[in-house]
Amino acid sequence: MATFRQWGWWAAIAAAGAATQAAAQAPGSLERGRYLMQTVVACGNCHFQRGPQGQPLPEKGLSGGMLFDEPPFKAYASNITPDPETGIGKWTDAQLAKAIREGIRPDGRVIGPPMPIEFYRHLADDDLAALIAYLRAQPPVKNAVPASTYTMPLPPNYGPPVKSVTAPPRSDKVKYGRYLADIAHCMECHTPRNDKGMLETARRGAGGQVFKGPWGASVSRNLTPHPSGLKGWSDAEIAKAIRTGMDRQGKPYRPPMGFGFYEGISEPDMAALVAYLRSLKPLPFAGAQK
Repeated sequence: MATFRQWGWWAAIAAAGAATQAAAQAPGSLERGRYLMQTVVACGNCHFQRGPQGQPLPEKGLSGGMLFDEPPFKAYASNITPDPETGIGKWTDAQLAKAIREGIRPDGRVIGPPMPIEFYRHLADDDLAALIAYLRAQPPVKNAVPASTYTMPLPPNYGPPVKSVTAPPRSDKVKYGRYLADIAHCMECHTPRNDKGMLETARRGAGGQVFKGPWGASVSRNLTPHPSGLKGWSDAEIAKAIRTGMDRQGKPYRPPMGFGFYEGISEPDMAALVAYLRSLKPLPFAGAQK
């Protein structure tokens, strides 16, 4: 059976992401937005259309439609291209910012899971502006996406309005690494959930979530410096696993790990991410298998 990488689904994405490393990244610029979107934030991991085997179709842009059928919800990724009828073409920058960082649509409706609003609330103002600039620059793609349905109550909001956020200084590797991990929503997958579907924040990074799809079932790994996690791994081994989707023995990881995007993460950003993972509390693997 072919592996995810052998199918070649991520070749175009990885090439585009790698090309952004050398680009100028002025705060709030289109270039910064392109880098974030094609690497760390990786919105296309959910918002790309998918083919019959679940393969991403980057040529159709961020036009949405991917189904997340995980009771208590049946959610579809939205069309976030500038199409005026089926996408975000009629939204203002302020409305886009509120939707991304606070999970509130222009009509006041709350955006439900799996949109990781709790993590996007940490997006710095400059990076939020850069992401919006990138979305504005994309070609509009008409794709009407079904409405998501939830059998669980959605919160009225995800917290008070976010007034302003500044990213930590890059000189503080651990804090900046946490910032990158937050906007990449790494812990949305790599933290276990309780029987109500809520993240168990006391076990941050311990893995164990199960993700089912055309690839079968994948289990998120333990990212903490525990023997069942990353203890004993070198920085280079961690970076290689994130970028290539292969463990130390050359065994391929399965989706939804977005290594096709992460391949383009810059060396300084990867060093910060690794430093942050090293700082996590060592915790035993939270899943039933490793």
